[in-house]
Amino acid sequence: MNKGHLKRQLSSLSLSMFRKDFFGIYHGSISAKTESSRFIINSKEAIFDAIDDKSIIELFYKRDYRWNQASIDAKIHQNIYAEISEAKYICFTMPQFTTAYSINHNIITPQDYFGHKELGSIEIYNPKQFEDWYDRAQSEITKYFQTKKTNIIVIRGYGVYSYSRDLHEMAKKLAILEKSCRLLMLSSENANSSFDFD
Repeated sequence: MNKGHLKRQLSSLSLSMFRKDFFGIYHGSISAKTESSRFIINSKEAIFDAIDDKSIIELFYKRDYRWNQASIDAKIHQNIYAEISEAKYICFTMPQFTTAYSINHNIITPQDYFGHKELGSIEIYNPKQFEDWYDRAQSEITKYFQTKKTNIIVIRGYGVYSYSRDLHEMAKKLAILEKSCRLLMLSSENANSSFDFD
């Protein structure tokens, strides 16, 4: 396992996703499994347009002092890796159109060719109340992936978790989903013509 190469891959994808507004300055998470009980993930202080060796931490499933510097999402990533063998890469993003669309809808049914072909319909998961979401998230997200047999979950008003065996395939699906939601919002008869989606 070439950890240097993995870190460069995560850094490159993070920059691209940051530029597309999928990550905020300190908001989001991205990780890669390195061994059967280890993974690398961004630190909680990571700035996604400048991920480097100092902003990526390798964690063991058994928690130690390094977990204190890791992303707040580390427990969720660890649980997905532990329960889903196909998960090699995981990311949590908050793409603006997908997240906005999730607030007032229960399902995403892409009307564009690529969204329809690559994604089909995606159910929006309702976390109900946000007060205890981080206490429930690691088990609920993993359970959703397993029971729905999917590798992407759109969580109402929160964002998108996804995993894949291939980093570029994961990024491609997220990009298609965001474009589909943008098109749905633009084409909606309720769309206000004064909206600026740039």
